[in-house]
Amino acid sequence: MTNKEPRLIKEVEGLEPQKPFIGTQYAEAIFSHSTHIIGFCFDGTTSFRPGARFAPSAIREASYGLEDYSPYLDKDTQDYNIITMGDLPTYPSKWHLTNEFFMEMTKDLDLKKDEIKFVTLGGEHSISYGPIVTYMKNYPDLVLLHLDAHTDLRDGYLEEKYSHASIIRRVLDHFTPKNRLIQYGIRSGPRQEFNWMKENKTLASSLKECCEWLEGIDDSRPIYLTLDLDFFDPGFFPGTGTPEAGGEDFHGFMKILKILNRKNFVGADIVELAPMLDATNNSSCFASKVTREIMLAMNK
Repeated sequence: MTNKEPRLIKEVEGLEPQKPFIGTQYAEAIFSHSTHIIGFCFDGTTSFRPGARFAPSAIREASYGLEDYSPYLDKDTQDYNIITMGDLPTYPSKWHLTNEFFMEMTKDLDLKKDEIKFVTLGGEHSISYGPIVTYMKNYPDLVLLHLDAHTDLRDGYLEEKYSHASIIRRVLDHFTPKNRLIQYGIRSGPRQEFNWMKENKTLASSLKECCEWLEGIDDSRPIYLTLDLDFFDPGFFPGTGTPEAGGEDFHGFMKILKILNRKNFVGADIVELAPMLDATNNSSCFASKVTREIMLAMNK
């Protein structure tokens, strides 16, 4: 547990106030030595089933069925400084405006020095661009862990360069030899994208291999997680826009997260819950529990 006293870094104007995630404080501000949950309600490039723009509120609402304590990590949200902010301003068909707001909000921050962390709740996968690029500027040797059902390596899709189907390609535009990409769970995409992953040795072929790769990362090296929730099998998680059979289960994910819990886990985004596609509300509850585990794993 950190014993560092948080201090106010900056107040943020223009966010849409929201109900806080259970066990967290609410503030329209950024603090040092703190983890911040922020919503990014956009699904304007969705190409199959829309609805991910409603996920941030659904995840926060579902959190009220959770306990603050995680028996998996033996941690409690009450023991850490975790801030729920609001949602970024919503521009339903103009992703770049919300993205620019996020990047402007964070441009003067020193995430590493001030130990500032973000968990960004999407929205579709295109929203990950701003958070990941921001982290790459703050951590030049960042490792990007991409858990997903899809390759997301297209150079644009349906005439949209910054599509949910091209997020990893757009992030790779900013990669240097200091960065590393690790991908796991991917089971859908064009042949050429699978060939690229094989040639560049980014795709773990099994949960065991993914865990071995993560264990091999130096404990001080920063790791960022971009989690597309269709990583999980639709039998467990049907409420997502582009479901793919053959995915991982919760316990497999926790094997990965328990490793991140021991590493320098600096940030994450959680995307592609479409709550209205699951009338049982189980997918929202699942996503909320995943969110709790991720934000706790980020805190030491």
